[in-house]
Amino acid sequence: QVQLVESGGGLVTPGGSLRLSCASSESIFRFNYMGWYRQAPGKERELVATVASGGSTNYGDFVKGRSAIDRDDDKNTVYLHMNNLKPEDTAVYLCNAYENGWGTERTYWGQGTQVHVTS
Repeated sequence: QVQLVESGGGLVTPGGSLRLSCASSESIFRFNYMGWYRQAPGKERELVATVASGGSTNYGDFVKGRSAIDRDDDKNTVYLHMNNLKPEDTAVYLCNAYENGWGTERTYWGQGTQVHVTS
């Protein structure tokens, strides 16, 4: 079973920064991509960032230029660095992993880590 465990969330003031971590119980090398999504109360889940196995990245419009995703295959961990945080960044941040093989598409989710951006 694949387990994704997020950490690093918490309370931060506007303009601050955080580093979120997602640790996988399995080798992340075999995932097609991993990423971060976020969901605030009453809003739809939205893309924050993804990183493919080959290293290419994709970012949501609202965090472009303020975030960076990277992966450490040796540690089976994906990181999300966020800076210049804004109140609208407040949400539960969810780690995601995707794989597609042998005709089966699978998506895995972590339990989420809460980020509060407030003064």
